[in-house]
Amino acid sequence: MIGNSETSPTDEVAHDDAWETDLLTPEGADAAERPGGIRRRLAALPALVSRNRALWITAAVAVVALVAGLLAGRYLIAPAEAAGAEPPAAGLVTVPVEFGELSNDVTIRGEFGYVDPVEVDVDTSAFSGPAVVTGQVPAVGAELAALGVALEVAGRPVIVLPGELPAYRTLRFGVSGPDVVQFKEAMRAVGIDAGDPSSNVFDETAARAVTTLYAQAGYPPPVLEGDAGDAVRAAEENVRAAEQSVRAAQNDLAQAQSGPSAVEIREADNAVASARRELDAARATDPADAVLIGNLQDALALAELRRQSLDVPQDTSSQRAAVDAANAALAQAREALQQTTQDALPFLPSGEVLYLTELPRRVDAVSVERGSVVDNPAMTVSGATVALTGSAAEADAALLEVGAAASFLLPDDTPHPAVVTALTSPADGETRWTVTLEPAPLTPEELLQLQGTNVRVSIPVGSTTGEVLFVPLAALSAGPGGESRVEVVVGDPRDGARAETRLVVVETGLAATGAVEVTPVDGALDEGDLVVVGR
Repeated sequence: MIGNSETSPTDEVAHDDAWETDLLTPEGADAAERPGGIRRRLAALPALVSRNRALWITAAVAVVALVAGLLAGRYLIAPAEAAGAEPPAAGLVTVPVEFGELSNDVTIRGEFGYVDPVEVDVDTSAFSGPAVVTGQVPAVGAELAALGVALEVAGRPVIVLPGELPAYRTLRFGVSGPDVVQFKEAMRAVGIDAGDPSSNVFDETAARAVTTLYAQAGYPPPVLEGDAGDAVRAAEENVRAAEQSVRAAQNDLAQAQSGPSAVEIREADNAVASARRELDAARATDPADAVLIGNLQDALALAELRRQSLDVPQDTSSQRAAVDAANAALAQAREALQQTTQDALPFLPSGEVLYLTELPRRVDAVSVERGSVVDNPAMTVSGATVALTGSAAEADAALLEVGAAASFLLPDDTPHPAVVTALTSPADGETRWTVTLEPAPLTPEELLQLQGTNVRVSIPVGSTTGEVLFVPLAALSAGPGGESRVEVVVGDPRDGARAETRLVVVETGLAATGAVEVTPVDGALDEGDLVVVGR
């Protein structure tokens, strides 16, 4: 537009370049002296700096490097000059006397886990079909306690009982052996009466205990093959019939042994008396009838003979034989009933009981699931208590004892106490002792964090009674009489050989981890005093 004065970017650049050129020429310098020119050039200075930023940065770096070089030349010493300079005087090497508890420790690495892991096998030999898991599958971390059910196979429980001997046969009435003793002891441990454990016979009391055992586990007892109830009832009927036969035979014998009754004896006496009267009457008639008298004499003799026969004991041999036969039949019936009853008594199948030591037990792993066929081992269990297990050389193990206190670090580096519970000598071919420790109670979170980890365990084998003074072993020296002493710095240790020191005779005590307990005998010694350990 006419009347407006516009300047293009090209014109501005040309103008600024011209300004820069003027400053670099005498004529430009003279022009810069003029007030108007100076103000114009100062206004254009920021634009000039912005466009030449790289040039200004390079100049600044050069200035800094120059200053650094001057300082290095002023304060640094050349190696040749340093080699010719005299070294500073050596000071005394000292450490302060410490005060606290001092202990000598045996340190081992311990594996943290649950004690005594074992694999669990379920006896499936007694199952007529596939041993299918139907329920009661425990979760990892669950506990198996006495009278609990470890697993359900084909609808039948595997009941947990305390014991060491695995179940290897079905316990029935009449069997005997160590497994019967273990069963009775296990029943006594859970409060069920199974008879005296000193008897190794599985008797009726033990068999009755099986019913109680299954009732507490929540299952019916094992079912007998066939109809055992009908067999028992039939045997009982046979016994009753035999008893009736014995009673009848005994009655016959008793009757035979009792002799004639009073009525029979009276009748015989009356017959004799009547025959005698008739004979006397016949003799008294006149004329006497000889035939009649003879007949009456015969009748009297017969009556007297009959009376005499009543006094002779009767032969009861047949009645006695009948009684003996009836008793024999009864004995056989009773024996059959006893056998049938015993066969019907409850029994304990080997596949329905699991003996484990140190109950309760923790389930570490399960290899079966509901609907699967049992594939031994069915699970792995361990003791419900945790333990640290490590090893120690024979020399270190000799310093340890059961009941000794120990400690290890929790994941947050907090010390946690433990106790040595067992020291096991090396097995054949091994040289290290096994050390078992029981940690103090831990929270569930700590147990989860520590399970399966390896921790450093410290076991003190000697410690001071309370807090004591102690110094490094290097601080001790021997006096002319063999006494122990330490050199205490009185002045400045940096003075070296010129430093003032004094000797203190001490009595030494427990030595541990490079330090030794000291008690001043001649001279004063306090916590914090500097003792010489080197020159």
